[in-house]
Amino acid sequence: MEYYSWILAFHVMSFISWMAMLFYQPRLYVYHSENADNKGFIEVVQIQEYKLIKYIGTPAMWATIISGSVMLYLNSGLFHSGGWLHAKILFVIFLIAYHFSLEIHRKKLLKNPHYKPGKFYRFYNEVPTLLMIGIVIFVVVKPF
Repeated sequence: MEYYSWILAFHVMSFISWMAMLFYQPRLYVYHSENADNKGFIEVVQIQEYKLIKYIGTPAMWATIISGSVMLYLNSGLFHSGGWLHAKILFVIFLIAYHFSLEIHRKKLLKNPHYKPGKFYRFYNEVPTLLMIGIVIFVVVKPF
């Protein structure tokens, strides 16, 4: 438990980095789909999409998962502190699924820049915001 606060700090920083990617990646998909006819622009956006998810998002996701798991291992009593933790974990599982769905969309956009309209990605971009609001409320307020 001596290093628990350090692990928690790392967990929060990892989560912030992961959320930054989850917020921005779909925005890149909006630009990608709405500028599909501008080849030079698409080439730049594709590089940004790849680097953001591979070099920032995925490592941040794994750092979040690993540090959260270590905290649960060190403080397993959290499982008996109420349903808030179970709800948080469920929302994190939804975020993980969303993360992997972004990679699927990225690969489909590579093949077909008109795969989905920009409007779809504008709405899809709201999913991590709603999940993040729930996670923060569960952790801070612990409503149940």
